[in-house]
Amino acid sequence: MAFFRRTPMVKRRSDGAFDLVLDDERRDVLIELLRQLGELIEASPDHPNLARLSPPAYLEDDEADAAYQLLAGEELRTSHQAAIASVIESLGRDRLSEADLWVWIQALNSVRLVVGTRLDISDDDHRPHLRSLADAEDRSLWAVYEFTTGLQHDIVGALSS
Repeated sequence: MAFFRRTPMVKRRSDGAFDLVLDDERRDVLIELLRQLGELIEASPDHPNLARLSPPAYLEDDEADAAYQLLAGEELRTSHQAAIASVIESLGRDRLSEADLWVWIQALNSVRLVVGTRLDISDDDHRPHLRSLADAEDRSLWAVYEFTTGLQHDIVGALSS
């Protein structure tokens, strides 16, 4: 039994499509988050907050990793930008396809990685209640992180049902 119940933000339909159950305010927030992420990727691809979007391929060989980043970096940025544009476009619809949702997972994961970097969340450290939330910016970032995590969870649940 779940202590807190909430309505899933994505629900599978009997025809195989998916309903997006987000109010206009949450859609607007997602559009703004994704636009900001897209602008950061475009203007400052080497920004420290984007580090987790292009992790090192060669941990022990800096030269090989630099070469890899040169070859794959633009492709990764293009992929992130395409996912962002696709999700922004699809936020105007109430019905999504399975393919749409896989792109949503990619875009939401990008947001979560950047916000997680800003919050200094490690792989196994997801305990906002144990961190100081005195800073208003931190509270806002945690709210974004929790919202995008919940939405991603709902998408995975809908895809799995």
